[in-house]
Formats: sequence, structure tokens, C-alpha cells
Amino acid sequence: MDGDTVVVRVADRTERVRLIGIDTPEATGGFLPAECYGDEATVFTRSLLPEGTEVRLTRDVEARDRYDRLLAYVHRSGDGLFVNLEIAANGYAEALVIEPNTTHADAFYATAARARDRGLGLWSDCGSADVVLE
Repeated sequence: MDGDTVVVRVADRTERVRLIGIDTPEATGGFLPAECYGDEATVFTRSLLPEGTEVRLTRDVEARDRYDRLLAYVHRSGDGLFVNLEIAANGYAEALVIEPNTTHADAFYATAARARDRGLGLWSDCGSADVVLE
């Protein structure tokens, strides 16, 4: 799991779920170079979804990405928190809307812009998204 991918138990199998609408920086230890605020984004996502948290997954048009991850909007079952949007709202992600999964595109763009304007998270510590750590 990282900032924009979580592992969810669905029926009798485990699924890697890519959160639609956001892109968090790459964390250390992955296949791609680590980026500024990647580890923090991963920790934040884990704090929103501790192991065992029940979630509701909502798909959009395209069900899976090229890595065979399930693409979904994730809401915590207990309180309805829209996890994808919460990550962007707190400055841990930029908006990344990929056709045809555009149902909440306006909300993602507006929320990420507000976080950037307020200097939250990666926007204050890194200046922008996708800053590779040396």
C-alpha cells in the first residue's frame, strides 16, 4: 500500500485498489524513485484506513488499470468519509483525472487547488508534486 493504492478484502480475495482522481508522490522502497512527501502520504492514507477498516468501493467507467488494480472511489463505511478526496484536501495528493473515470473530476481539481492555495502538505514542503528526492 502507498498513498494512492490500498489493499482491500473483497469477498474471498484480496484486491489492490487504486484510488481514482488523485496522485500521491511515490514513497521510498517502490519501483519508481521516491518523491517529496511520498512517505508522508502513505502514512496519512494508512491513518485514514487502518487495517480492518470496512470500506465501500464505488467504480466508475473503467474497472481496472494496466497493472490490474481495481479502480475505485473509497468511502469508509463507518462515517462515509470520501477517502480519495480527504487525501487531496489535506495536501497529500494532486488531482489526477484519467478518462473515462471522471465522475468526481471537478471536486478533485477544486479540492487539490484549495490545498495548494493554503500551502498544505506537499504544497508547502515540496513546492509542487512529483519532486524526486535525491
